[in-house]
Amino acid sequence: MKMMIIFCMLFFCSTLVLTETSPRTVKYRQILKKIEQLESMVKEKDAELLHTPENPVKGCLYTAVTCFQKGIQKLQPASSQDNAKFAKAIRIVSRFTHRDSGEQCQSTCESYEKKTPKHFLKSFTNLIQMLFKN
Repeated sequence: MKMMIIFCMLFFCSTLVLTETSPRTVKYRQILKKIEQLESMVKEKDAELLHTPENPVKGCLYTAVTCFQKGIQKLQPASSQDNAKFAKAIRIVSRFTHRDSGEQCQSTCESYEKKTPKHFLKSFTNLIQMLFKN
């Protein structure tokens, strides 16, 4: 009977360890949450259009992430009341990095079409979700 109880305890503990969320997953979720917050706070009228990578090929993911990092810095809050939250969200999102396979990418940020800030953020969300699946 003791062996059965010990086995059940070990089995239960091992399933808890296996279901624990990885730090990488937590980081991606935090960044996605901050991008969602930015979408509701970003200035859309009279805002600068941003180079927006959409559906980048596998070898160009690093370039796409770099373009998003540059574009994030150009975003502006819709109202001055959101400045502190906006700045914090920008700081967290701009820390996102991605290591690529080292392949040479022929595209640059300027080769991507310019889009509105909200469209830019939606594309960034799509890229992060694509990376998260891999």
